[in-house]
Amino acid sequence: MNNPLRVFAAACMVVAGAALVAGVYAVGITSKNATERDFIQYWAAGQQIAHHANPYDVAAILHIEQSAGMDGDSPKVSLSPPVALLLLLPLGYIGAKAGLICWLLLELACAGLAAWILWFLHGRPQSLFHLLVFGFPPTLGCLMAGQLGVFFLLEIVLFLYLHKSRPWLAGAALAFCTLKPHLFLPCLVVLVLWSVRRRDLRIVSGFLAALAFCCALTFWIDPHAWLEYSQVMHSARVLEVFLPTVGAALSFLVDRNAHWIEFVPEAAGCAWAAWYYWSRRDGWSWTEHGLLLLPVSAICAPYLWFTDEAILFPAILAGIYLTEKSTRAWILLGLITAGSLIGVLRAIPLPSPFYLWTTPAWFAWYLYAMWSKPSSAAVPITEHG
Repeated sequence: MNNPLRVFAAACMVVAGAALVAGVYAVGITSKNATERDFIQYWAAGQQIAHHANPYDVAAILHIEQSAGMDGDSPKVSLSPPVALLLLLPLGYIGAKAGLICWLLLELACAGLAAWILWFLHGRPQSLFHLLVFGFPPTLGCLMAGQLGVFFLLEIVLFLYLHKSRPWLAGAALAFCTLKPHLFLPCLVVLVLWSVRRRDLRIVSGFLAALAFCCALTFWIDPHAWLEYSQVMHSARVLEVFLPTVGAALSFLVDRNAHWIEFVPEAAGCAWAAWYYWSRRDGWSWTEHGLLLLPVSAICAPYLWFTDEAILFPAILAGIYLTEKSTRAWILLGLITAGSLIGVLRAIPLPSPFYLWTTPAWFAWYLYAMWSKPSSAAVPITEHG
């Protein structure tokens, strides 16, 4: 069979699989199910955008969500910056059930594409470890809640794949990371230092160009979006909501009213990232040294949900390949995974102290994998291009 036929056959299998999953969702999902997930906030915002209304209007959002079948009087309002409006706009033209099905299919596609690219970057091994992305608890949490972590995962993987061969596209791929920039600040510090030292600003330029394009389209969709966003952020009191982060735990131990303490780990993480890069600047590799920045960024973030930990999968997968023959490493990873799955399967709310341990656990396991790797182990991911 020649290559075009193989591509056609693969495409047919993908389409058939997507149709099967869509059919299962269509039978098993109702509009009521949509209101029970975080996804409903994105759908409600999309409805507002499509009707040229304020996507951050709390009263209007509550009315829309209740009309879809949501119980109670507590609205779920998207606090994503206006850049997200481009992603949410299509949801404004379909119902809650259809929107949830399309959203979940998109998330599955993003997870699958990220897994395929990682498999390619690891040299297309015979093992199927890359498919563990579908069993990675934060990924499952994203799929169950309809959260954004899987989209961030894909952006990171695209950057790793394109940063040498297509730097402009690699930078552009990071544009939607601005939806939660606090998740990536240590990575951004290193990216700027690395680009300036190499005197190559194509990645930064690609990122800024894509961001400017998104902002221009956002302004066209809703000229008042940024003002509306600032108003809802001022009234939402985000820092008063419990967050299962190291910074929040530190604030709880020192002074519950001193919210600035929650940003201390982020500042320390950025300073460490600058030192980490500078001490390895001559041989820096994003696909080797850069993977450690992911768990560091997550553990230092002042605002993070369990579903955001999906961005850690490239680092976890690299650790799996380095320690695939280590029984102890697999046992430790299995225990962390099993413990995390308890929160997912029991639907423990994201703002719960239960999730305080998960990010440090993934971080510790990755450090253990790097420390215990055989001296003959290859670089976790090959450089593309």
